[in-house]
Amino acid sequence: MKKTKKLVIFGCGDIGQLAHYYFSSDSGYEVVAFTVDAAFVPGPEFCGLPVVPFEELAARHSPGDVEVFVALSYSKLNAVRKEKYLGVKALGYLLASFVSSRATVLNQGRIGENCFIFEDNTIQPFVTIGNNVTLWSGNHIGHHSVIGDHCFIASHVVVSGGVEIAEQCFIGVNATLRDHVKVGARCVIGAGALLLADAESEGVYIGAATERSKVPSTRLRGI
Repeated sequence: MKKTKKLVIFGCGDIGQLAHYYFSSDSGYEVVAFTVDAAFVPGPEFCGLPVVPFEELAARHSPGDVEVFVALSYSKLNAVRKEKYLGVKALGYLLASFVSSRATVLNQGRIGENCFIFEDNTIQPFVTIGNNVTLWSGNHIGHHSVIGDHCFIASHVVVSGGVEIAEQCFIGVNATLRDHVKVGARCVIGAGALLLADAESEGVYIGAATERSKVPSTRLRGI
């Protein structure tokens, strides 16, 4: 794919490395540098590219020359990623989004900035995805649903039709949200949870954990 735009990635951890891989292999962006706050610079290079202290970024890569992608996790209910996203935006940079060419995206491009949408996501018609949203691989986002800003949805989540998820939520792997439920801001929906009713803001909803059977595996038949 022809590279027509230059990109700086904020973050030198695992997600920064993943962002470098995905943008380099499946987008029109050329990654030219990484940046983090000066106190967290791991060394002069990361993934073979220079690491620029964020405090010096504008002097070395102006907003007119590059876009930025904030590659951070869901730490502190996405608050850290939100803070850095707003800080980059305040300096006048455009924030890039990555949408995998291996995702099925049918929502007429209603995807905000600084989104990270991995392979095998299915985004149905009339879905709206806000800014600074991560959709890890393999999710189903049902028709007419709304994903608010600064959310993180882990892998193989089923969001049924007409669901509304407010900002800064975390949805764990294999969670299922029934149609037309509303999830309040800063909620945690745990791995494997089945949400059948509205979730209040700052609520934690955890699915039942699997317990060990009293029968040992050596006594099972047919295995």
